[in-house]
Amino acid sequence: MSLPPCSVAEHLLLEAGLLNPGPWVAHSRQVALAARHIAQRHPELDPERAYVLGLLHDIGRRTGPNRDRHILDGYDYLTGLGFTDAARIALTHSFVLPGLDTLQGEWDGTPEELRRLEILVGQAHQTEEDRLLQLCDLLALADGFCTVHERMVDVALRYSVNARTADKWRAQLSLKAHFDQACRVNVYRLLPGLCERLLA
Repeated sequence: MSLPPCSVAEHLLLEAGLLNPGPWVAHSRQVALAARHIAQRHPELDPERAYVLGLLHDIGRRTGPNRDRHILDGYDYLTGLGFTDAARIALTHSFVLPGLDTLQGEWDGTPEELRRLEILVGQAHQTEEDRLLQLCDLLALADGFCTVHERMVDVALRYSVNARTADKWRAQLSLKAHFDQACRVNVYRLLPGLCERLLA
């Protein structure tokens, strides 16, 4: 089975949150909700698959506190459970541009792990599901939905910026435009409460 049932994904996230409590758990739930809402409007995506992938995209944080190593830890953990589609999302969700030079902040694993991550990211075949979860990772803070711009600033303040950050931001904005077109609506309108908060 390439993806667990929703009940199993919920259990895995709950267990991970006990191992490493933090706002990442609430963020994962918000990502899952955003993914479900957008997939309901998208002509090619399955809302329940999207929800499960959202719950599990950051599951590598179960080994934390950690930074970008959670990408590899999540991939390894889900691969070990046989959930290969979820493992791919754990790997690709941070790579709107598929290069390790777009990671922001210092690598917190070993040099060997970084080389392995580079190989895996280079081999990953990104689908519309991967792109959806990349977008939804940008649309969710721990306390609710946000704009892509808000999330860009949130990440930059926590992890700093580098020479590729501007390229990454352009790609992230293009990703949002892609889903606006695919869903035939500004996807912000699909996230309950976001437009009301922005206009309040």
